[in-house]
Amino acid sequence: MLGLGGNLGDPVKSMAAALRLLDRRDDCRVTAVSRLYRTPPWGKTDQSFFFNACAALDTLLDPEALLDVCLGIERNMKRERIERWGPRTLDIDLLTYDDVEQEAPRLELPHPRMTDRGFVLMPLADFASNLIVKGRTVADWLCEADTQGIEIADANRDWWRSA
Repeated sequence: MLGLGGNLGDPVKSMAAALRLLDRRDDCRVTAVSRLYRTPPWGKTDQSFFFNACAALDTLLDPEALLDVCLGIERNMKRERIERWGPRTLDIDLLTYDDVEQEAPRLELPHPRMTDRGFVLMPLADFASNLIVKGRTVADWLCEADTQGIEIADANRDWWRSA
């Protein structure tokens, strides 16, 4: 499962392009995409609202190789890592990978903060509400998450195909 977001330039176009790039690869296939959400900034709150979505992939890549592909897409979309939780053109987070649990310097799975973030849980619940993360379903985690200010920006789950 991937989480996507951004708030600089045209983040919806960047997220859609990223999903299409992943879907065109021989070793990846996008199998589900959430609705598109407009979300208040989190962590560093003095910035523009974000757009967020989640996607499910079938992939032949191992988690680290998938992370490398996602980081490469971010770089090609001019992502600059200047400040933590700061503005960005595109962010692609690897949220879960099958039932893999790992704490490695480069990649923690499941994503260590995903269960605290309404902007991740709301879109993820669109297609994976019964997914078990850290012993509980996404729907259960979502019941406790702060979702204030999060709104649906596009209810069409095919938004990424035409943006």
